[in-house]
Amino acid sequence: MAQVNFADLREEFKAKNQSAFVVGYTGETGKALVEEMISSNVFSKIVLIGRRKVEYEDVKYKDIAQEVIDFDKIEDYADSFKGIDQGFCLLGTTRGKAGADGFYKVDHDYVVGVAKLAKEGGCSHFHLMSSMGANKSSANLYAKTKGQVEAEIEEMNFDRFSYYRPGLLLCNRQESRRGEYLIKVLTKPITFLFPTLMSNPVEDVAKAMINQACSAKTDNKVKLFNIKDIYRFAEH
Repeated sequence: MAQVNFADLREEFKAKNQSAFVVGYTGETGKALVEEMISSNVFSKIVLIGRRKVEYEDVKYKDIAQEVIDFDKIEDYADSFKGIDQGFCLLGTTRGKAGADGFYKVDHDYVVGVAKLAKEGGCSHFHLMSSMGANKSSANLYAKTKGQVEAEIEEMNFDRFSYYRPGLLLCNRQESRRGEYLIKVLTKPITFLFPTLMSNPVEDVAKAMINQACSAKTDNKVKLFNIKDIYRFAEH
């Protein structure tokens, strides 16, 4: 891939005055994405859509709009998604936290529901936070669900569909997960020496999403970002 000047792309993109919504903005990657949106100032309007509002103390967040919805009745909230150019969906939970049924409801039903309303509302570029190993034919519930969602959203035929399969997400998570913490400690030397082998910092995922959002449309309507693609699009 030829060297891309993402700074120039971002400046050119600003002139388009596009809007964006974010679903899943309270997770660590979602927080990083909102922060990147604010700092880059590439979107003329940012709307956070979710089950609760976030009270931001910093004045830099003052212009962010927020829409509170009930994901179990998402069809009643079509207006929240109308007229927004690009959508970023980072919804997700775990089987351990929500159980098998709860996991499927959030990671499949809610995500697909968001995509449908985004499509109906005129969204031209949909971004999906998926996962490494996603495979709709997998026997593993997590991998299979992620793969099914990717396939179903691709069939919706957005003008552009970008989905991201990061590796182990590196962040300072407020919610303690002992097993995840131990894995990060044990793999820290590997991630330092081989940054594209198995992990991505959440900040890199956020930067890659924004840089892809600002990139010109190509013949490829559907674009998959793996660990190495995310690393490259984060300007390393």
